[in-house]
Amino acid sequence: MSPTTDRTIDFTTGAPVAGSLDVAWVHGAAGEPNLQVHHYDEHTVILRQSKRVTYEAPFLFLLFGEERALLLDTGATEDAELFPLRATVDRLIDQWLERHPREGYGLVVAHTHGHGDHVAADAQFADRPQTAVVAREPEAVRDFFGFGDGWPTGAVTFDLGGRVLDILGSPGHHAAAITCYDPWTGILFTGDTVYPGRLYAFDFPAFRATLDRLVAFAETNPVTHVLGCHVEMKRRRRRDYPIGATYQPAEHRLELTSADLAAVRDAAHAVAGRKGIHRYDNFVIFNEPGKADQLRLLARGRLHQALAKLTRRN
Repeated sequence: MSPTTDRTIDFTTGAPVAGSLDVAWVHGAAGEPNLQVHHYDEHTVILRQSKRVTYEAPFLFLLFGEERALLLDTGATEDAELFPLRATVDRLIDQWLERHPREGYGLVVAHTHGHGDHVAADAQFADRPQTAVVAREPEAVRDFFGFGDGWPTGAVTFDLGGRVLDILGSPGHHAAAITCYDPWTGILFTGDTVYPGRLYAFDFPAFRATLDRLVAFAETNPVTHVLGCHVEMKRRRRRDYPIGATYQPAEHRLELTSADLAAVRDAAHAVAGRKGIHRYDNFVIFNEPGKADQLRLLARGRLHQALAKLTRRN
């Protein structure tokens, strides 16, 4: 007998709803899961890869609507044994469907942007039934979400079934970057455009224009949290962990605020004419970093890794 279809979820009344970010995120300690799962609310899941698997430790997001779920990003690891993303998502969807049974439930796998640490496990979903995997290229992203000639200045909507997201084009860090706004939670999912860490703006005019649009959007919509895809800053102001760090016991919280978003925008305007590295309390802006900037970043990372290895031996 087929399950009774549940059509009673209301994703508008009372929105944005309160959710929980009371969680100790994995940061590389022994014994931690390769993929951590945290339920923000019944219909919203935040996942994070362990730094023991990849120093990138990206965050991923699973949003449930009445007709389909959206998985934002697939992480930095392709190997399903080391990184069981497909199995975890299938389990989460099965659990959700037990509480909200319906037939023909779909999954959309999309990306905040197309860098390798956000698309690596796409192949795990290639043969999954009732699943659409959005390609990483800018044209594919624009076509799938229906931006048309409105890219990147226009916003479009994407309906998960009662849960209607706003999708905003957000180039600057990556040509195909998007930002997703979820009215149900009030969360603005900003990918690698804004997060507590190193903000690499490879096309700075586009990056600055994106920030202007995001701040303007946040001024007219109730934003509860700004959630990016990494944490690289320490709780101590203006201090970031070196690239390649696999243990971050004193890391900054994941969530930022609309005020933090505005601070990134203001900082981007302040350094618009100065390429290079610019430090602020909760983030570091890399304004079209040159080869010397990248070499210094990598050298610091190698030194950190060598010292960490020496400490482990002793």
